[in-house]
This record gives sequence, structure tokens and C-alpha cells, in this order.
Amino acid sequence: MSATPSVTAKSSESYDVVVVGAGFAGMYMLHRLRGQGTTARVYEQGSGVGGTWYWNRYPGARCDVESMQYSYSFSEELQQEWDWSERYAPQPEILKYANHVADRFDLRRDIQFNTRVERAAFDEATNLWSVSTSDGRTVTAKFVVLATGCLSNARMPEIKGLDRFKGKVYHTGHWPHEEVDFTGQRVGVIGTGSSGIQSVPAIAEQASQLTVFQRTANFSIPARNAPLTEEERQKFRDNYPEIRRFAREVAKNGIYTEMPDRGALDDGGNERRAKYEARWNRGGLTFMSVYNNLALDKAANDTAADFVRGKIAEVVNDPETAKLLQPNNHPIGSKRICIDTDYFATFNRPNVTLVDIKSNPIEEITESAVRVAGRDYEVDALVLATGFDAMTGSVAKIDIRGRGGQTLNQKWAAGPRTYLGLMSAGFPNLFVVTGPGSPSVLSNMIVSIEQHVDWISDCMAYLRDCGLDTMEATVDAEDKWVAHVNEVAATTLYPQANSWYMGANVPGKPRIFMPYIGGVGPYRQICNDVAAKGYEGFVMERAEQPREMVAS
Repeated sequence: MSATPSVTAKSSESYDVVVVGAGFAGMYMLHRLRGQGTTARVYEQGSGVGGTWYWNRYPGARCDVESMQYSYSFSEELQQEWDWSERYAPQPEILKYANHVADRFDLRRDIQFNTRVERAAFDEATNLWSVSTSDGRTVTAKFVVLATGCLSNARMPEIKGLDRFKGKVYHTGHWPHEEVDFTGQRVGVIGTGSSGIQSVPAIAEQASQLTVFQRTANFSIPARNAPLTEEERQKFRDNYPEIRRFAREVAKNGIYTEMPDRGALDDGGNERRAKYEARWNRGGLTFMSVYNNLALDKAANDTAADFVRGKIAEVVNDPETAKLLQPNNHPIGSKRICIDTDYFATFNRPNVTLVDIKSNPIEEITESAVRVAGRDYEVDALVLATGFDAMTGSVAKIDIRGRGGQTLNQKWAAGPRTYLGLMSAGFPNLFVVTGPGSPSVLSNMIVSIEQHVDWISDCMAYLRDCGLDTMEATVDAEDKWVAHVNEVAATTLYPQANSWYMGANVPGKPRIFMPYIGGVGPYRQICNDVAAKGYEGFVMERAEQPREMVAS
């Protein structure tokens, strides 16, 4: 189905839908829209598809969800034909997969690369969105879908003197496309979140000296990554129907694993330690699934946190360094738990130094060094593993104007407000994929992406079939949903951490728990129930002279 733009008197180009972003969400959104005979245009600021996996090319970058699960399920042929090479796919392989999907489904002809969406304004007279892009063009669309990604807006730290540093500066979220070789260099890494934890071991193998500047120690579980055998791949393929059903409907985080039947304190100390040991040896995010109350009960959580702190002490030779690497200011899992390959063991290398910048923050960066507590740590290159303005940052970069000219940034000034994480009141026909107020970053992202895209495309088809022109969330439904998201979060240990879930990694950003922690399965049921009740909580209106959606 061609997506050739129709011509209107008001704009040289008009589409049913403009999609912002060509990551996994934007690509699947385009595929679904095409299947409905809907015209769509995707705008992507990068030069290729892949979203997060296009930008994040830092050494050691991998997904923390097993590759056989971090993959599309919408095409049986696709999931049967693709061969993942490792348990946890490295970034180049995930990007190769994204490009394979784009080629297999001929998506590129409706994607405009190297183009940012700078402005989107809703015209209340025509019920159309006017979308302006960085190439100076403006198109109109009935719907706008923000598939901008939760972790795609890299956050540059505000450190005195960073602009005068004479060496190379790299951000893990905007890594060069050409290979970076640190051989023989003195390298400083600032930040020990997931990207820092993944990149430090890889950089340490090259650098003559690696200095890691840590503000907050993070919990990390060994990945135990390994090549996948054909037998292992086939076992997954044969069981995909049940694996996908379980991920969508049963698993809280969209990941297929055994479900615990008890809390941590229901077992004796020896049995509990044996279970933790088994999960530690297996590796991966499912460590937090040993018991069913680790995210709810502090005493239970302490047993898991103490176990991991003990493991760090076993691995790291220097007691002082081990103590600095042991997290002690947040419950385990209340920040997204990291998985690693030899992260803690890397600090046993003679060329690696850990510097605590919590007790003594970085004073400034000179032309050739990072200054902490009056001491200069000489470096030839700096790696900023300082994370993202998560969940809202990529949306905030676009000047989005809804009814009455109100900007989305104005509305979200005190924190993001959505209904179901899908729409925001006052912004008709504007959808967000895996937005704040949905499970998104607390889940296997592709499970959540597929659910959102399916729901949005089904909704658009409903509007078309009913001759309806606009749809938007009601203020009342939005208020109740925001309250529900925070009420559910408050029953857990998550708000106890100053995490990017709360926006705490960005100075001045309002503290509000952004993702929905109620679970992928229950959330899916809520969304399905809303649709079954004629899209309860949304207002749908018919134009005086309803327009049919453009189909070419």
C-alpha cells in the first residue's frame, strides 16, 4: 500500500499520520498503519533506523533483555528466520536486526532520515496537525504519533570547565559511528549507570589508565552472556506462542521466567542464599524474580541487597574499593538493575582507579584533567556515561501545541500527565508510544511497544469506521490515571531511590514517578477494557462534514 501524500489546498503534503522516530516503535507503527491502508510519514533525526540502538554505540553496549525475547513477535516468519548469535545481543547485532526489519518490510520508502520534527501544532478549525521539520518543510496530518523513545535524549552534565578540555569527549548516548580506539590513552569515565557499567570493562582492556568517577554505586548482576546454540534457538522458536503469551499476560515486566510463589522471608537463611546463588550464577534481570516481594517489602529487599553487596566484596580485592562499589542508598531494583560482564572484577586491574565523587564532587575539568578534592586526574579522553533525560526528554525537544496554543512542555511543567501513557488531555489525535504513565521502561520494551502500537492502530481504525474526527483524553480520566500511577508506585520501594524513573538525574526536573508499575499484564487488560467500553475516558467528536481517512 503506497503512502503517497495527498494534496490539499493548505499544504503541499498531507498524511493520515505523522510518526516521529524510526526506532522499534516507529517502524512497527508504520508497518501496522500500512496494513490498514493508511498514509503515513516517519521522520527520523538519525541517518538510519534503530532508535536507541542507532545512537548508543559505546563499547560493550548490549540489551539487558535476552535477545530471543527482545525481538518482534508480530511476524511469525521474522521470529523464525532471524538467528541471534548470543544470549544478550550486542548493539551492532541489534542494529543489524533493525535494518533487516526495515528491509524485509520495505519501510524505508516512508521514512525521511536526517530530519528532526521541530514543531507540531493542532489547528482547531481543521482538526489537523501542522508538522514542521528541520528541512524547512511543513506537512499536515490527522494524527501524530510520538515514537521518540524513552532513552534517546542524551543528558550532557553541567561540569565547570568541560568546554575547555583539550582531549576528546564522548557521550555514551551519542557515540561516533567510526570505531574509537583508546589504546595507550588515559581515559576518564564519568558515571556508573548501565552505560558506564557496560563500557568500563571494554575500555579498561584498551586504556593505559582508566579512572572511573562514581557518584552513585549501582547494583549489577552478572549477565553470564554466552553464544546461543542452534538447539537453544530452536527451543525458543518452538515455544514462542507460550513465551509471548506469558510475556504479554502474566509476567509483570514482560520477560518470560519462572514466577515465584513466596516471599524472601518465607525461606530460611540457607535456602534463601542457595536461591540467590543459583540466580546469580544464571545471571540477568531475573535475579529480582527469586521472590515475589522484593519490590514491596524492605526487609525482604535487604536480603537480596545484602547478598549482592557480599558478592561485590568477594569479587573486588581492595576492601576500600569494594565498599565504594557497594550500593547503600537505595533498595535493590528500585533503580533499573544493571547486568554486566566482569564490571566489578575490572577494578582489580592495575590500570583502573575508582574515584568517589559523592563525598567530593568534581570541582572542575581543566584542559587535561578532572579535578577532585584538589587533585588532578590527568586524562587524554573523557567518556560521559551520564544517561538520559528519560521518558520526557525527547518529547520536550519538540514544540508541541494543542488546544488554545498550550504547549505540552507547559502542561508537563510539574511532571508529565497522561491517560494510560497514551494521550494527554488538550492534545487531540496525539498519541505517545510507551509514554510516561505506561509500563515502558519497567518492562521488556518491545512487548510494551507492540501493545501500544496495536492499541493505537486499532483505535485509529475505530475512529475511521465510525466517521469520527478527533479523540482526546478527558481531564478527569487523566487526573485519575496519574493518581493511580502514583498510588501504585507508593506501595512499592521504587520511590525511595533518586532514579531517572523519578526524573532525579536531571537538575530541576520535577520529581514524579513516571512509569506504571502495576505490571504489563494488568496494564494491557486495563487498555483492552477501556477500548471495549467505547474508549472510556476519551472524548471522540465527529466533524460537521466528516473526512474519510486518506487511503491510496
